Amino acid sequence: MIARRAGPALALAAALVGGCTVGPRYSPPAPPAPASPTFVAAAPSVVSADQPPADWWRLYDTPALDDLVQQALVHNKSLLAAAANLAAARGALSLARAGLYPSTTISATAQYGVSPDQVFGNELLNKGTPSPGPYYSPGLDVSYELDLFGRIRQTIAARKANLEAVQAEEDATRVSVAGETTRAFVNACAYAAERDVANNLLALATETTETTVRELRDGGASPLDVARAREQEAQIRATLPTYEGQRRTALFQLAVLTGDPPEMISKAADDCRAPPKLTQVLPVGDIQSLFKRRPDVREAERQLASNVALIDVATADLYPTITLNGSVSSAASSLPGLGALSNLSYLAGPALSWSFPNTLTAQAEIREAKGTASASYANFQAVVLQALQDTETALTDDTNELARNAALAAARDQSQTAFDLARRQYRDGSISYLNLITAQNDLVNAEETLAQSNQVLASNQVTLFKALGGGWEQAPPVTAPPIIDGRSGKTIPVR
Repeated sequence: MIARRAGPALALAAALVGGCTVGPRYSPPAPPAPASPTFVAAAPSVVSADQPPADWWRLYDTPALDDLVQQALVHNKSLLAAAANLAAARGALSLARAGLYPSTTISATAQYGVSPDQVFGNELLNKGTPSPGPYYSPGLDVSYELDLFGRIRQTIAARKANLEAVQAEEDATRVSVAGETTRAFVNACAYAAERDVANNLLALATETTETTVRELRDGGASPLDVARAREQEAQIRATLPTYEGQRRTALFQLAVLTGDPPEMISKAADDCRAPPKLTQVLPVGDIQSLFKRRPDVREAERQLASNVALIDVATADLYPTITLNGSVSSAASSLPGLGALSNLSYLAGPALSWSFPNTLTAQAEIREAKGTASASYANFQAVVLQALQDTETALTDDTNELARNAALAAARDQSQTAFDLARRQYRDGSISYLNLITAQNDLVNAEETLAQSNQVLASNQVTLFKALGGGWEQAPPVTAPPIIDGRSGKTIPVR
């Protein structure tokens, strides 16, 4: 279904091969264009072509979930780490931009002793060894690199693209945090629902056991019937710890996702007894909008741009580096003497540095940069295809589970009807206990399978929204966590 577009690939290949041309020449490659703008697995009865909202979790219309996701987007520790990485990338860009301006160094020394100038002057005048005394020497050095071959400009371009890649990586973290917070919430609710279903079935099985015991006393049942009833009751009771354990695990995960220790369980999630359900078809948009939303696609493209710019940085090393240098200094044995013109010295002029004719190191660095950029291009294509695969798979899983869930609900209803009939007929003596326990087993299995399908369906919907890449467009800004000074114990903010 993917039509290959040779134009961007050939353009990038030409850029990689023609690395000797210094200067920016990168053009973002277009993602592989599918034959259809819509998803293959997009069933009209299940999804719509509307664009998914940034805060997609609000489609569940559950205020408790909204609050938890917002808390996670502010306090999640992985997101705080991503914000710190973004601050570091901004610092790297600022460092690269500093190369556009002259570098200046101010120096000042105050010493005591005999300076070389005093020794030389006394020798010329035949005055013997000079007496020690104070010696002052201030100075100013200025250096400015002429960026004739684009080394500084391309370094800035590489750092800027890398900053945008790190920003996209932070956006991907937002998508993951929002998605996993929602999943943990719906799982906690779903496992609570499964536990409640098991409790209801346990009550039903206990009632059946009590009825069978009475029938045994009246001669209408055998000890084997009682044993079977108690076995069914014990099997249902055995499922309760599993559901409760899964529910508690989801609650612990939810606490950590929102930036709290595991024991700080959300009361709203703890009280939830049924997973939230969508009241509308899922908005999924189209394929081109998917590429714009997916942070990993943007990250891969920006990393490619950064690595292509580094080819030009490496290529610039083939050419000379020309720097304009200037310095002014003064030296005297007294502070008033520093202003005397006779003690003032200055130098100004260009400096050339060139690794020539041995350019083996520069050529090797160019080959390395080209290889890295080629790998980045292949990675970009792989990420685009993975985005398509993730979405198509999630759509397929959701559509199939919806159909399965509907069939399981119908089967559960029939099992309930069959059990009600069997219980009445058993009390009337028209069927055997074996028929009753068989109907009860069928109802237990149908209820448990339907409850499990409800949990899978809720989790699949979260997976689909994550695959669509939503959740980063309107997220609140995250501030990088401060650094703790180990000596003073004070916090140092990171900007």
